[in-house]
Amino acid sequence: MTREEIIEIVNAAFAELEIPEEELTPEAQFFTDLGLDSLDMVDVVISLQRKFGVQLRGNEEIKKVRCLNDLYDFFVKIDAEKNK
Repeated sequence: MTREEIIEIVNAAFAELEIPEEELTPEAQFFTDLGLDSLDMVDVVISLQRKFGVQLRGNEEIKKVRCLNDLYDFFVKIDAEKNK
């Protein structure tokens, strides 16, 4: 999967929360820029787990994710490990 495909999938998960596409920039912080709360993030994580076919519970790396670019990088790494 390419980085561009991963970006599209991740952005689609945020679009489900009715976040305008123009706000989905790589540097957008989840809580300060996108105005999400912890329940919104749970919804996003569940959606991404389904879309990528992975389980994120217990993954310490996900706790370091603060902005969309971090999330893109996270799933690029997950995809690479999954396809080894």
